[in-house]
Amino acid sequence: MRLAFLVVLAAWSVASIAAAAPLRACTPPVHVSPAPAQRPPEREIVRDTPTASYMLALTWSPEWCRPRGGSPEARFQCRQNHMGFVVHGLWPNGPGKRHPRYCAKAPAISAATVRRHYCMTPSADLLQHEWAAHGTCGWKTPDAYFDKAQALWRAIDAPDLAFAAGREVTAGDVRDAFVARNPALRRNGLYIKVVDGNRLQEVRICHDLRFRPAACRSGLGAPDHARIRIQH
Repeated sequence: MRLAFLVVLAAWSVASIAAAAPLRACTPPVHVSPAPAQRPPEREIVRDTPTASYMLALTWSPEWCRPRGGSPEARFQCRQNHMGFVVHGLWPNGPGKRHPRYCAKAPAISAATVRRHYCMTPSADLLQHEWAAHGTCGWKTPDAYFDKAQALWRAIDAPDLAFAAGREVTAGDVRDAFVARNPALRRNGLYIKVVDGNRLQEVRICHDLRFRPAACRSGLGAPDHARIRIQH
């Protein structure tokens, strides 16, 4: 009897987790064109600042698509797939307001690497930019950089924010939604970025030097009580 109860309980637990965690159904394009390498802006090169922490920046795709949905570059992300959060980038942050950027030369990423990570970051231009601006400040190859970002991303059960459809909510509601699905995250380790009209743009997850969730070092963006709008 006890064994049968445990089997039923285990099956219920698995079903509950599956129901709580929406699948990120996405098939990358068969063919992708890598973005060319570009010369970094001289004023943005920062090579004398040590890394003190990391931040995984997640973009709320519906908001990104809102003004761009009709553009050719947005076809995959905005019209061919229904995406919630996608990865903007994995950023090494400095101990203060200056952060490591463009630390080494960044050749063009291969088509295979772009395709492998296209469902995480659905833009060849953005993948190239993130590798050049941030990946070169901690990783020797694009694959090593994006594999780390992918591992951190897969460890996050990102909420779909359906509770916010058609109504105004607070930044605290968004933090609550992340922590409810990810007990290892800290509420003070979630930076909420909003754009014009208090629209949710990104949720940034702060990590320490061992890539463990940690308190954000430079504020939390929108405070818990801030009322925000979430595009759907």
